[in-house]
Amino acid sequence: MVFRKLPGVSASGMGLRLSQKFVFLLFLSGLVTLCFGALFFLPDSVRLKRIFLSKNENPAVTVGSDNELSKKVPGDPEHLRAGLKGGEGANVKLKVSRKPSVTHGARTVERSVGSRAQDERSPARAQEPAARDDYEAFKKCLLKPALGKNKGTPSDSETLQRREKVKEMMKFAWDNYKRYAWGQNELRPLTRNGHIGNMFGGLRGASIVDSLDTLYIMGLMEEYEEAKEWVQNNLNLISNGEASLFEVNIRYVGGLLSAYYLTGAEIFKQKVVELGEKLLPAFNTPTGIPRGVINLGSWSWGWASAGSSILAEFGTLHLEFLHLSQLSGNPLFTEKVMNIRKLLNKIEKPHGLYPNFLSPVSGNWVQHHVSIGGLGDSFYEYLIKSYLMSDKTDQEAKKMYYSAMEAIETNLVQKSPGGLTYVAEWRGGILDHKMGHLACFSGGMIGIGADDGPTEQRQHYLDLAAEITHTCHESYSRSATKLGPEAFRFDAGAEATATRLSDRYYILRPEVIESYMYMWRLTHDPKYRQWGWEAVEALEKHCRVDAGFSGIRDVYASTVSHDNMQQSFFLSETLKYLYLLFSDDDLLPLEDWVFNTEAHPLPVIRKTCLQEHGAKHDHGQTDLE
Repeated sequence: MVFRKLPGVSASGMGLRLSQKFVFLLFLSGLVTLCFGALFFLPDSVRLKRIFLSKNENPAVTVGSDNELSKKVPGDPEHLRAGLKGGEGANVKLKVSRKPSVTHGARTVERSVGSRAQDERSPARAQEPAARDDYEAFKKCLLKPALGKNKGTPSDSETLQRREKVKEMMKFAWDNYKRYAWGQNELRPLTRNGHIGNMFGGLRGASIVDSLDTLYIMGLMEEYEEAKEWVQNNLNLISNGEASLFEVNIRYVGGLLSAYYLTGAEIFKQKVVELGEKLLPAFNTPTGIPRGVINLGSWSWGWASAGSSILAEFGTLHLEFLHLSQLSGNPLFTEKVMNIRKLLNKIEKPHGLYPNFLSPVSGNWVQHHVSIGGLGDSFYEYLIKSYLMSDKTDQEAKKMYYSAMEAIETNLVQKSPGGLTYVAEWRGGILDHKMGHLACFSGGMIGIGADDGPTEQRQHYLDLAAEITHTCHESYSRSATKLGPEAFRFDAGAEATATRLSDRYYILRPEVIESYMYMWRLTHDPKYRQWGWEAVEALEKHCRVDAGFSGIRDVYASTVSHDNMQQSFFLSETLKYLYLLFSDDDLLPLEDWVFNTEAHPLPVIRKTCLQEHGAKHDHGQTDLE
């Protein structure tokens, strides 16, 4: 006993002096505090929590709680691509890319974050679909064939020739990846070896998974079959490394979902549901706002980690998680992202704006920095796309998007002295007159949302989309290489040009070309195809090397210096958007498909149609009902 270890203390403890009693009580209280506090730094364990919590108590805040949100900034810069659309190149600050997360408004969730371990770790296995007709039901609910009448082949010879050039670029990039970096995440084309990095927590083959749908859409079937075989035999989801929740979701989950919906191959469905299960522990926080980093192994650190969550990371899960519920029959995926939306609707927003950083523990905004570029981008993208993917039934997502757009126009949209429209950043009420390459997706986003805005605003939104896309094109045309910098400014006499050395690089990013593709489909103005072809010529001249494609360090230098990295999103996004730009509109028609922020096409969920065609699971509910 403790008493026997104190000098001069009898076994009964009656001989304690006052000072000894004080020392003993101080020691005992410290020991109890230490042991109790250590509980929350142990790996997640529902058994441990049940020691202190009754079955009806949850350590997490329910959807209806008063707690607010906050965001986490992953410590490793490679995780910062959620704004982060990620660069692995030298001297590249990874940033948050555009990936907003919004959930289906047809359903409110009252489930708290602290779910049972069974729910968190193996939801899909517990609810395997009874029927195998999901894919057939989905196909019957498309308005048009996914690949069009003739695979989107354009009728005029010049456009066809340009499309074939983009296809050749894809094959060249793929062949070199296969030759020098097969199975690793990305190709280093100058040194002709592979790169793994630490964004994916030990997962491999990022370029393979990211390329599946691009290869299939382009008709590169031999290469597609190679990629499919690798996924079946070599994609190992057992990993103990720390991964970016955002990056794994948009690249791996998005890539596998898209491959399944395009091909119906069951291996993609099996892998994506298994991977989706591994992401659920990230939501074990007091507010339900997920941490930015997740360990994909058998353990999780619960909500002991500090820091903020990033708007573009926790806001860019909605599209993929709704489809995970669709395929697995498990509503937990949908509940998790609906909880995020519920909390965001409760929290106060300065001037109607969504700051970029939120605490997943306290639910408070951490900083009042607002941007539709890195750190914020895809949150807004996923709001309008959630509405579109719901077959325009998700009225909550629609309301959130147009309210955010009103606040952005009021506070951030600016006109330069030279007449260029741009979207500035907001830092606690002070405007920073800069626009990032990542923010150039917003031309396409505003464009696809124009038709569903208030009637009197529809043409205005389409005009705004065209103006922003024009500004982003100017950032390309004003450089020596005709490629755009990472960020460009509108102050000190500068317009649409980078004024800092650290902003001059280009890492094969897709956002400007993405807006060209959307604006072409919405307007059929031939300038968008011409601008896309200018980008192809610049990529060929400055980024193509002997063994692949590489980013460059300075777009204003006439003699380029390469960063030795062929990003996986170059295969998934940049080349795919270029191919679609030079294809007919019936190749992945926008009436049926919504692209996630990694350009992986996901089908519109038409619940009534799916019910009619029997896409039900064994728990008796129709998908996403």
